[in-house]
Order: sequence, then structure tokens, then C-alpha cells
Amino acid sequence: MTDTVKTVGLPDERPPSNTVGPVAWLRNNLFNTWYNAILTVLVLLLLATAVPPFIRWLFVTAHGFDATSQECRAGGGACWGFIGEKLRFILFGTFPYDEQWRPLLTIVIFITLLVASCDRRFWKPWLGLVWAAGLAAVGILMWGGVFGLTPVENTLWGGLPLTLILSVIGLAVAFPAAILLALGRRSNMPAVKVLCVTYIELIRGVPLISLLFMASVMFPLFLPNGVSVDKLLRAQVAFIMFAAAYMAEAIRGGLQAIPKGQYEAADGLGLSYWQKMLKIILPQALAIAIPPLVNTFISFFKDTSLVIIIGLYDLLGAGKVALSDPSWRGFYRESYLFVGVIYWVFCFSMSKYSQKLERDLNRSHRR
Repeated sequence: MTDTVKTVGLPDERPPSNTVGPVAWLRNNLFNTWYNAILTVLVLLLLATAVPPFIRWLFVTAHGFDATSQECRAGGGACWGFIGEKLRFILFGTFPYDEQWRPLLTIVIFITLLVASCDRRFWKPWLGLVWAAGLAAVGILMWGGVFGLTPVENTLWGGLPLTLILSVIGLAVAFPAAILLALGRRSNMPAVKVLCVTYIELIRGVPLISLLFMASVMFPLFLPNGVSVDKLLRAQVAFIMFAAAYMAEAIRGGLQAIPKGQYEAADGLGLSYWQKMLKIILPQALAIAIPPLVNTFISFFKDTSLVIIIGLYDLLGAGKVALSDPSWRGFYRESYLFVGVIYWVFCFSMSKYSQKLERDLNRSHRR
């Protein structure tokens, strides 16, 4: 027999009905003040005015991927026939048509390496060897000339593979250089500190486009007669120099946020300078600097579009050039929307992963 115990005089532990649920969330977040309510109504009116026509243009009245330019011009709506016709050119540039499986495989290799590097279980010494093998495979696929692959000059590279090559390799090389610059700027050795400060402030004081012009136009003037450096390599070095200077300041901010007691505790353990930095200081500083570092990564990934000024056509540049076809001239909205979605996927993925990594590191720190 079960006895039923009834509590008398005790307050109800359930929260009031007006503080939970979707109605309460709307009241507390969107209509909590009169001016917030007005802004909410205005935003809803704006969305109601802009979203339905956009959806209608994007899907309802849109033409399929097999549509011709004449069919698209005769009716309204988005012309996805432009994307269907120019997809290979936008993604792979002027890479030989019959060999475009090679840049496609290059994209797959880059994405696989990036996804694997995002898993903390793979943060082992062998991951560096995997990256080295992957980058070697990328070089073989893009250049060719071995294993029966047709040689392809890098002047024919373009589209998404070129964007990934410039950004991923640039960041991979610039990151350790940025750590050294940040440590050098905080060094007690005056010569090292002056050199690092001069480099950082000089590079950060000029726009990236000026570095690309210097690498493309001015640098060859200082080379001996008969000596030349590949244009893509010059652009890559300019990107590395630029990214290293900006990331160095983000890392320096993380180093300055470390309490002085951490340095003193490492010194008390008798650790050398590099042992102290690699095992105690830098892991904490890099965890603190994740938000500004990821901001630099995202900006750097998008800044690769500036290579169009020196005759290289990355993803955005290939999308612009595709519009020069007289048959498809005028369909710029479809081109920029398609390219923008690709940029957004990469940038949004970097942002969400950085947030997850920051939460994981903070959780480990609290433990």
C-alpha cells in the first residue's frame, strides 16, 4: 500500500507560466521596451517586403540549370543556366578542360586535411606528415609533369583551387612566423625587438594591395638580368608577410593576457625559455587569441580575391571573368550569389569551429 504525502504550505517550484516558453522569450527579448518593440516591428515589415520577392526570384520563377541565355532573358527569375554553363570555369578557371579532375581532387584534398585538422584527436606529430604528403600531392596534381600527368603552367590555375592554395598555404606558413614575431616583439633583446616591431608596423601600415603591387611590379626590377621569380610565388610570399604581421599582434595580445605568475612559476620550475613558452605560456596565449586569430583567417581567405589585380583569377575573379561572355552578360546576380555562398560556407565553418574550440578549451581550463 502506497501512502500519498501531500505537502501543505510549500511554494510551487515550477516557474511562472509567463516567464517560460516562446511567448515569454518574445516578450523578454523583442518587446521588452517600447523602442525595442518598434525596431522589431520595423524589421518584420522589412523582411515581409524583401523576402517574398527574393524567394520568388530565387526559386519560383527561376530557370533551371539547363536553361539557355535566350530563355532566361525572355522570362524573369534567376537564371541558373548561367551557373550550369560556367560552373567549371568559376571553380577551376582556365585549367585544361580534360584535366579538371585534378583541381577537383585538389579541392577534396584540402577539405579533407582541414576537416581532419579540426578533430583534436588527430593533433599528433604525424598530422604534420599527413599535411606534407597532402601538399605534395596538390603540387603534383596542379603542376603535373610526373606520373604521366600533363604539365600545366600556374598561369592557367584559377577558381577555388587557387583561393585554397593562397589562403591555406599562406596561413600555414604565416602562423609559425607570427608566433616568432610576437615573441620577438616581447623579447628583452633590443635588436630582436626593434626588428620585429619595425616589420610588424611597416607591414600593418600599408594595404595588402600595395604589397601585391610591390611583389608583381617592383620586385622583378631588383633582380639580375635573366633571373625571374614565378608570379604566383611572389603573390604567395606577399600574403604570408601580410598575414604574419596581423596574426603576430593577435598572439601578442594573448601573451600579454597571461598573468605574471605563470611566467614566475615556469621560471621557478627551472624551465628554459623555449620550454616555458612551448609548454606553459603559448598554449594559454593561443587559446585566448582564438577570436582575433580566426577573424584574421576569415579576412585573409577573402582577401585572396585581390590577386586579380596582378593577373591571377581566384574564385571571385573567375566569377567576374565568366560574365564577360557576350551570351551571358548581365547575369551578375547569379554569379556573385553562387560565389558568395561558397565564401560563406568556408567562413561560417571557420567561425563555428573556432567557437566550439574556444568552448572546449575553456571547459578543459575550468577542470
